Amino acid sequence: MSSVSPDPDQPEPVDHFDRLPDSVLLLVFNKIGDVKALGRCCVVSRRFHSLVPQVENVVVRVDCVISDDDCSSSSSSSDKSRALVGPFSNLFRLVFGGIVKPLQALGQFLGPKRSVLNETLNSLSSSSLFVAPGVGDDGEMDHGGVTHHSPTQVLRNFNEIRFLRIELPSGELGVDDGVLLKWRADFGSTLDNCVILGAASVINNGISLEFGFGNGDDNGSIPETFYTNGGLKLRVVWTISSLIAASARHYLLQPIIADHKTLDSLVLTDADGQGVLCMNRDQLEELRVKPLSASSASKRTLVPALNMRLWYAPYLELPDGVVLKGATLVAIRPSEQSASKNEVAIRPSEQSASKNEVSDSSWLSNAFEEPFGTAAKMLVKRRTYCLEMNSF
Repeated sequence: MSSVSPDPDQPEPVDHFDRLPDSVLLLVFNKIGDVKALGRCCVVSRRFHSLVPQVENVVVRVDCVISDDDCSSSSSSSDKSRALVGPFSNLFRLVFGGIVKPLQALGQFLGPKRSVLNETLNSLSSSSLFVAPGVGDDGEMDHGGVTHHSPTQVLRNFNEIRFLRIELPSGELGVDDGVLLKWRADFGSTLDNCVILGAASVINNGISLEFGFGNGDDNGSIPETFYTNGGLKLRVVWTISSLIAASARHYLLQPIIADHKTLDSLVLTDADGQGVLCMNRDQLEELRVKPLSASSASKRTLVPALNMRLWYAPYLELPDGVVLKGATLVAIRPSEQSASKNEVAIRPSEQSASKNEVSDSSWLSNAFEEPFGTAAKMLVKRRTYCLEMNSF
């Protein structure tokens, strides 16, 4: 076989990437964002390998949420499970026990929902996040024959991150088909605020996902049946579950925030769009200066005493034709005064919308994408109900 010798007079092929300045390549890498794709870029050339750690906009898509039980032997797993059941059972009784007393109409509150919520709490408190191999080489875990890295290890080689988005594979809170449940929470060293939007069912293009909705004509007040048919109980479960999911996410972010002092914005969300946790630069710095208070019962941030405002509509028709049955909006902020020690109380009281509440409408409506932002804007114009809850 004859070989062709290179023609000495033929000019060397030009690598056009070499002609681009570093600043332009960094613009391209920042548009890519995805940590796995950036990891692949690292192996292309030494130049790429040196530039990728300078990327400012990074997106980490978590492949799996693995329970800590999966990381240990079966015997230690059983011990850990037994250790978790007790604290969570106590937490459940603490959180819900005080709610039944002021609202006798709720009847048997600690019914079937108890086991479901306990399972949710257990899964939230004993889980770790893992990502398939990217640019990190440490902190590996072998699960089912696939090697994973924690987000903290994957991000360790990035030195200039300003905007970080972490996306879970799905929301933590299991809801029935047709049920709407969305939340957004802002944290510093503790919860700054949280907004929750829920609906018992969604009717889209005239097709109901749940039959038998009531008349939409009302005076803005919550009907009496809301307290007796389990409607309030369901909203309380949504609220507490969302707060626990948010505080569990916040707890997991500590090492990442400590390692990356350049962060201006951090968002932890999920592929389902169920929950979004946000932190801006001031909130991130607050957490570095003032460490969070962890819950003694689980691996999550302690939720402070709260003031909540609730808006409810039995039937809410949005401009685009989507209809929400049992639409509920809950706005949550820490209260200045805590409730009694070891007491969780929820005390509904009607009041008219104040100037502060009207000014809050933009904050509430901007918490969700459309059409749910419009739903929040419509709900906040209705009668307001105030609720209180102590730290848990």
